[in-house]
Amino acid sequence: MIRRQWILGAGALAIGGVAASRRVSAKAPGPFEVVRSDEEWRQRLTPEAYRVLRKNGTERAGSSPLDSEKRAGIYHCAGCEKPLFSSAHKYDSRTGWPSFWQPLEPTAIGTSPEWTIFGRQTEVHCARCGGHQGHVFEDGPKPTGLRYCINGVALLFRPSAA
Repeated sequence: MIRRQWILGAGALAIGGVAASRRVSAKAPGPFEVVRSDEEWRQRLTPEAYRVLRKNGTERAGSSPLDSEKRAGIYHCAGCEKPLFSSAHKYDSRTGWPSFWQPLEPTAIGTSPEWTIFGRQTEVHCARCGGHQGHVFEDGPKPTGLRYCINGVALLFRPSAA
């Protein structure tokens, strides 16, 4: 009897762990200026950009060339091209994702609470189309103390004119 209880308990914990590892995100509040059907988003975006922007995915750390981008310019949402971040606010967080200490302007992005197995996080999305960009953490540099950890595939970089 004890063995059976142990097996059932271990099974329940395993199932619970898998469920808890999934992100539970409050849907980004809308309505948004740019609204497209799921099929339209699939046609406009690469499969990886679709997974990140529309399904709250995360790209593999270190996979984006934008993490090491050093030129001056503006980072736009890959879904709707809204300007979101400036290279003047970018820094090397050594996390493997492009990181910024503030958005281009406060209204460029929105945030939503998100719960994971690791606890509460704050999801960052584009204020124009609601596309998932990444997360913001309170371990960034001065002057804000914030780290906007953004998926490179969710961004388009436009260098400044020389």
